[in-house]
Amino acid sequence: MGSYVPNTVEERREMLEAIGLSSMDDLFAQIPEQVRIRDGLNIPEGLSELEVSRKMGQLAGKNKIFPTIFRGAGAYRHYIPALVKSVISKENLVTAYTPYQAEVSQGILQSIFEYQTMICDLTGMDVSNASVYDGASAAAEGIAMCRERKRNKALVSAAVLPYARETIRTYCFGNGMEFEVIPEKDGVTDLAWLQEHLDATVAGVYIQHPNYYGNLEPAAEIAQAVHGAGAKLVMGVNPISLGVLKTPREYGADIAVGEGQPLGLSLAFGGPYLGFMACVEGMMRKLPGRIVGQTTDHNGKVGYVLTLQAREQHIRREKASSNICSNQALCALAAGVYLAVMGSEGLREAAVQCASKAHYLAAQLDGIGFRTENKGEFFHEFVTVSEIPSGKALEALEKQDILGGYPLDDHRILWCCTERNTKEEMDKVVQILKEVEASC
Repeated sequence: MGSYVPNTVEERREMLEAIGLSSMDDLFAQIPEQVRIRDGLNIPEGLSELEVSRKMGQLAGKNKIFPTIFRGAGAYRHYIPALVKSVISKENLVTAYTPYQAEVSQGILQSIFEYQTMICDLTGMDVSNASVYDGASAAAEGIAMCRERKRNKALVSAAVLPYARETIRTYCFGNGMEFEVIPEKDGVTDLAWLQEHLDATVAGVYIQHPNYYGNLEPAAEIAQAVHGAGAKLVMGVNPISLGVLKTPREYGADIAVGEGQPLGLSLAFGGPYLGFMACVEGMMRKLPGRIVGQTTDHNGKVGYVLTLQAREQHIRREKASSNICSNQALCALAAGVYLAVMGSEGLREAAVQCASKAHYLAAQLDGIGFRTENKGEFFHEFVTVSEIPSGKALEALEKQDILGGYPLDDHRILWCCTERNTKEEMDKVVQILKEVEASC
């Protein structure tokens, strides 16, 4: 650590003298001799900038970058307008930290406020926070919001993203909440089972619409059943789908959550992404994380501040309902810029293309023996069943630089289309799989 901070030998000597020491060894005298490094670290010598660049390029070359992708399952390849990366690359915006000092952070605060406003418009909800870590943590935080003194059980659909379900399970374990999975039936939440198991102990129900298999849930019926039992409904949504589907509020959800990655964030090795959260006004004070509000200063000028901050989330951690510590500001800014650039018509066009292309591909695959398993309406993801092993089909596509759908098991594949997929790409997938089928 002696040379980590950029200061001179003379500056170090002066600092040591100020605290009554004469050497760096005196400073670290409490560290046992047997654990000190005396002969240097066993690592290679440093490299020049050119050498590092060459080495990193070689490592990056090991990554397989597919020019054509038909896989979603929680992270999606959408077109990102050039303006998005141009804006978020500006050095005065490149930060992920919460702007506590309002007097010097008006620009960042306003960008978060605009993001929150657009999330409310998108979901139909009354208030949004400044985002959380990712879609899975947003789902878990949403369920935690539903907890009441006499209601301590969470019911989670089996048809949601598996990692979101497991994150909720982990949160419930930590919070001391009961956790139970609602079975799926025909690719959607089993409504009859849910109605039978809704009782006075259920605090919240979590569904995803569209769900993990791409199917549209009977969301309105589920909301009616949940509210009839006095519980709250948390709905996970794909934000792009809201360009053509009803808002969560229109379906009757109390809390809307989701993964914001489709809103201007590239596919990456796990992120960083962001989880968006919004709720009805009655649950506003239970909303975790940071919320930016608009106000006026003593001169009557518009200003922005952090608002509705629960004090225990700062200094009484053991009593906090949430311990979210980041608002993913840079990712939220990207989502805000994306929504501003696309506008309502652009978002609707992207959603229409996603859905129409997915239905075209499903029909073409169905014609060559990859039967569409989805029995109801779906958005831009669907499941096929085939006699051909999933691994063999996907391997044939990979040899042609195509990342096929996600294998659910040996014969079922979850496919996804977005506006970036072309008819030529889809026809090529069908042709390759037709040849695989012929060779079996």
